Amino acid sequence: MAVRSLFPILLTRDLPRLVAFYERALHAVVDYRFGSADEDDYVSLRIGAAALGVGRDPDAPASGDRIALWFYVDDVDATFSRWIASGGSARQPPDDMPWGERVAQVRDPDGNLVNLGAAPA
Repeated sequence: MAVRSLFPILLTRDLPRLVAFYERALHAVVDYRFGSADEDDYVSLRIGAAALGVGRDPDAPASGDRIALWFYVDDVDATFSRWIASGGSARQPPDDMPWGERVAQVRDPDGNLVNLGAAPA
């Protein structure tokens, strides 16, 4: 058996808010929705070539490092600015790392830790 793909699933108390945030901050596109006619219980987002699941869980902790995401982006500084403008928060502003990548650390509105990185050209 081979693993062919992997995607994280974030659990949130407020699914519409977190999905809208990722749509604004990273231009995510909804690939799939599951739930009732009144509300979604799960949404799969396409972010470039990556996939991110967001599931409704009324018992999810309000915040904390339950998961850390890493997104490689074309422009860390521009993505960082859009992230903050969309309602996310900064943990570490964009900086050049000793291994050659430019990296920023941010949090989404639920407090999930996210790394934004760009490989050297």
